Parts: sequence; C-alpha cells; structure tokens
Amino acid sequence: MSTTNAPKFDEMLNEDGTVRSAYADFRNWYDAQDKSWLKRQDGEAERFFRRIGITFNVYGESDAEERLIPFDMIPRIITAKEWRKLTKGIEQRVRAINAFLQDLYHRQEIIRSGRLPINALRNNEAFLSQMIGFTPPGGVYTHIVGIDLVRTGPDEFMVLEDNARTPSGVSYMLENRETMMAMFPDLFTQIPVRPVSDYPRRLARSLRACAPAAYNAAGGKRPVVAVLTPGIYNSAYFEHAFLADQMGAELVEGSDLRVMDGRVVMRTTTGYKAIDVIYRRVDDDYLDPLTFNADSVLGVAGIMDVYRSGGVTIANAPGTGIADDKAIYSYMPEIVEFYTGEKPILNNVPTWRCSEEDSLAYVLDNLKDLVVKEVHGSGGYGMLIGPTSSKKELAAFEQKLRARPENYIAQPTLSLSTVPIFTREGLAPRHVDLRPFVLVSPDGIDITPGGLTRVALKKGSLVVNSSQGGGTKDSWVLED
Repeated sequence: MSTTNAPKFDEMLNEDGTVRSAYADFRNWYDAQDKSWLKRQDGEAERFFRRIGITFNVYGESDAEERLIPFDMIPRIITAKEWRKLTKGIEQRVRAINAFLQDLYHRQEIIRSGRLPINALRNNEAFLSQMIGFTPPGGVYTHIVGIDLVRTGPDEFMVLEDNARTPSGVSYMLENRETMMAMFPDLFTQIPVRPVSDYPRRLARSLRACAPAAYNAAGGKRPVVAVLTPGIYNSAYFEHAFLADQMGAELVEGSDLRVMDGRVVMRTTTGYKAIDVIYRRVDDDYLDPLTFNADSVLGVAGIMDVYRSGGVTIANAPGTGIADDKAIYSYMPEIVEFYTGEKPILNNVPTWRCSEEDSLAYVLDNLKDLVVKEVHGSGGYGMLIGPTSSKKELAAFEQKLRARPENYIAQPTLSLSTVPIFTREGLAPRHVDLRPFVLVSPDGIDITPGGLTRVALKKGSLVVNSSQGGGTKDSWVLED
C-alpha cells in the first residue's frame, strides 16, 4: 500500500514531465491562452458563484456564516476507458449495498454465515429496528448513492467511503459544469466531454419509478415528488432548493406536511395534496417524532406508519445509514463477494477496526503514520491525520481511542493522486478525490458520467472536505 512517502501519481503529467493523453487537448488549449485573461476568468468564477448563492454553512464555529466553496477552473479529466472500469465497479458495489440492506432487515444471512459479526449491529445507532421485516417500494433502499473514490496509481482506484443515507454535493457538480461552459464555451466544442446537465431530469424519473403501492393502486397521473429539507439553516439548503427547482418538485419542510387518510399530504393554495415520493434530506432520527426523536420539529408525525403501509416512498430509505458506517465499510469486500459471487472490482482502503484488540494495539503503536476516523463521522470532523498532527494532538487522540475504541477505524495515509489547480504562478498539483452519483430504481442503475471532484487546495494537504478548507472542480469524462 502506498503512503505519503511514496511517489505521488500525477493525473496530468508523466514522470518525465510529458502530458498524459487524457489532458493533451486541454493542455494545448491552456498553453495557447493569455495568462492575464485566465486570471480574470478565475476571479469571474468566484463572482458567478456568489451571484447565484452557491454556499454552505460550517457548524460549530462562532462565525458560522454562509461561505462559498472555492472553485478551481482547471478540470479533472477521466478517459472513457477509465470511466468504463469505474462504472463496472461502482455498479457492482451499489448492487451489493442494496442487497446487504435487504438482508440485514430480513433474514440476516450474512450474519448467519459468519461473514459479518452480530456485534456490527448491536448498539449501532444507524441500524433501525423499525425497518425489520419491511421492504421499501420496488425493493430499493438506496435511491441516491455517492461513492467516494481515491486514485493512487495509473490503474488503481479505491473506495474511500460509501454514502448511502443522504449523499450531498451533486448541485456543485452541476454548477461547476455550468460555470465552465459559461466561461470557456470554446473548450466544449474542441474537447468531447460527456454531459451532466440532465441529472435532475434523470433523478426525477428515477424517483417517480419508485412510487409506492398507494400511487400504483390509484393509477393516477405522474407521481408527485417532493424534497424534504430541514430548512434554510441546514448546511446543504442551497442544494435542496436547487434540486427541487431543477426537478420541478416541491420543496417542503416538516411544517408543510401532515398525515391525512393514510397519505402524507402537503399544504397548497388549493388545499392539501398527496405526495407519492419524498426525497428526504432530513436524518433518520428527525423524520418522525412518533417513532424516533420525540422532540423533532423537522419531520412529520406518523410518516413511518404511512411508509410501512405503502402510502409513500421515502428516498433514501430509513436505516440505510448502516451502510455508511465505517466499521461496516471494513467488511465491504466480504459483503460484495457474498451478494454478487464476485471479487470486488474496486478495492477498499485497508482498514483496522479499533474495536478489535490486536488492531487497536497496532493503531496505537503507529498512530503518527495513520488516518483515524469516527465510524459515524462525516465532513472531515473527528478525524486524525497522523503525519500532520502534533505530539499534543496525537496524545489527545490516543486517550479518545483508549476510552472508546469501538468508535474508530484507522487507515494508512494514502498517496492520493494529484491534479493541477490554477494559481497566480501557474498550474500546481493538489490532492483530490471523486464522488460519482448513482441513481437506483426498479428500472436499473444510472451513473452520472463524472461526479464531484473535491480538491485539497492547501499545498500538501490530504483533506478535501469543504468544511475543512477544500474546494471543488469540474469533472470531465471524455467521449471515446
């Protein structure tokens, strides 16, 4: 396994400094441009994002105002051949995750077989007993999935994380492309890049295909889709509003909804109207105060009863967060093989489960060389990057590990690939990851070509999360 001490794979340049084929046409275009004009365009991109309000909130800070996610105008480019391999691996993994969730909430054959220990479910807050024995409409648990990938070599992509509960970031993928096309329209006439702009239409179609039994029995018009948001103070509210608008769906909050005659209905100017599919961006614990957190004002009282009786589809299904658990992630190679009968096409990053005595001992002995994450963590919070941490930080984290080892996993510090970013001095390499977005319905699996590339803008940094100072860039998948 490569580490930060190993040579870094640069996606644009070969070791001898020549340009790789994926970037050849772009680099020719870039070298022909006036550099002062490119600098002006770089500033124009920030003004564009500010005008249309592409922002996010940072929690837990005294100055937690809305912020812009930094955008880098140099695209991340993937060849058609590379993308074909990635899509095969992504599809295999998403099918396995959906089968895994179906099994966990029914017969639990993977536990009976000994491939997954029962301790992975015991006291796991992401596993919802309320979903036991229930199959969502169409048998789909994970309607929208984000698979975080990292690249460590020419043909080596690895899965860093699975996002099967409420994956975010697709609005930035779409706006990044729109910004690039507005700033550099000639680029897209010279280089054959696969489009992503039809994602909202594909999302709406995929969600409608998952309409519940109540809709199918009524045989009515097109299923009614709504996006359920926690509200304007949520960090991803821009995305909720953006997707609802682009899909032609209703954007609703819990206060707009109620249960009536066995259906979830929304308030309109002409009375209440039944909703068939709810794309929820509210966490499980806040969905239904009668079933989960009694203090929640973000969800709808009684929605779980309607859901279980076939009156509404909730996307993604409650309880899918168990597949996001980083301890469960460590078993994904076994999970993929168990449900598909195939070896994983995309490998996991080697992972030590700190709940296991031998693994914990290894992690404590090598803490300065490892990345340690909370099993339920996200957004880059609660994470230790050993090589960049001080002795004081390492000592503090060691205490956390000893106190609650089951709350952590550890991984090697990978030598993530680098791609160019635009700086005032010219192009400079920075580390990146990639989050492709996957739509799942009874009609099949649909993977948008590209996804969201997150970039660690600080030189040498491996942290790409926007909440930790990372930015984004447009992801190009080339046509054959």
